[in-house]
This record gives sequence, C-alpha cells and structure tokens, in this order.
Amino acid sequence: MRPRDPRRLLDRHRRARARVAIVSTRQPGYAADGSVGSRQVAEVTVPRAELDAIWSPEYLERLARTYWRFLTRISLGVLRVLYTESSRDVVAFTRPFVLLRFRAPEYETEPLRGTVTWPIERGLLVAPSGRDRGYLRLTVRRPPESDGSSEVVVTVSSEVVNFYPLLSRIARVIYNQTQLRLHVVVTYAFLRSLANLELEPSAVGTLRPGARPRSRAASPGRGER
Repeated sequence: MRPRDPRRLLDRHRRARARVAIVSTRQPGYAADGSVGSRQVAEVTVPRAELDAIWSPEYLERLARTYWRFLTRISLGVLRVLYTESSRDVVAFTRPFVLLRFRAPEYETEPLRGTVTWPIERGLLVAPSGRDRGYLRLTVRRPPESDGSSEVVVTVSSEVVNFYPLLSRIARVIYNQTQLRLHVVVTYAFLRSLANLELEPSAVGTLRPGARPRSRAASPGRGER
C-alpha cells in the first residue's frame, strides 16, 4: 500500500472547519417482503457563524449535489449521475446502463430541519415489484438555539427505504455481504468528507436565490462534470 504523505494529511487537517463523528446505527438488512433499508448518521460540529452562513435552501440543494459528486469520485468515474428535468440517473459509464433512476428531488425546509428525497423509480438494480416504492433521503437537523456557544452540533443522515433489489434468494445473501455493506462504507465516507464544509454548486440550481423555473428539460446526456 502506498504510504500517505504526512504533509497532505496536515493540509487536510488545517482545511477541516468541522468535526465529524459517526453515530452507531442498526446494521441494514432485508425485511420480510424482500425490501432493503439502511440508515447512516453523523454528528457534524460546526462553527456557529459558518453554519448560519450556509443554513439555507440553496445549500441543502448543494449538499445533495455533493452526495452525487462524491459517488462519482469514489467510484473513479465508473458511476455517473445524469440529470434531466424529471430524473436523476445513476449509470455505469453512460446510458443505457441505468442502474438506478430516481425521480426529481423533493425538498422540505424548516427552521431547524431540511430534507431532500429522491423517490426510486426503476433501474437495472430494481426489481419490477419495487418500482416507485422506495426512496433515498438526506436529512440535516440543527438544535434549537439554547446558548451562546460558538459551535453547533448538526445531525446529518442518509437513509434508503423500501429498496427492492433485482436478486434471487441466493444472490440476496451475496448482496447483503458485498454491495449493501459497500453502500454503507461509501455513505460513511461521504459523511466524513463534510468536515471541510466544501459543498458543490448545484447542477440545476432550483433553490438558488433568484432562480427561474426551467422551461425545458435538461439535456439527456448532462451529467456530473
């Protein structure tokens, strides 16, 4: 294994503006109906001034974009996310290899909470019986203002609910020990990456201040760049 350059590690530590602590959750697995669910949680300690500066609908959308960009980077470009007005396609290299197709994200914003939900529509990894039944959701919560401390602990969670993989009974066991665990590892790596508070600009900009409604669908080939 190639040794890590200590100078890079020091630089990363200096750039980190938040502290991330992974919260232990129940291990994912199959439900009686064959669906899969998982939930990963992290507590991110952020300087209050920086949190106040980014606590807005626009940055919720940018958090969502950062999630997809992280998936592309950690897969070395094998997995890409292609955008249209009505969907987000996770593909292997390009279409027609659509592994997962999500509907356009649904945003909910409250004073202390924000969520972005992508309903699972279909894809090569989705069983026919599981189409339009599950979703992927990111949630961000901040505590009520209770004191004048300079730091705030924000809870960030990633949750998959009612995902029905296209697998045989034997393949389910293999999936549970490989891809499902890999998803958990990747998600935790994404949560840890939030320490730098570097959120990608949105590819669509729906929640950007002053954004206008899009009059036509995005190009079918548009993806993460």
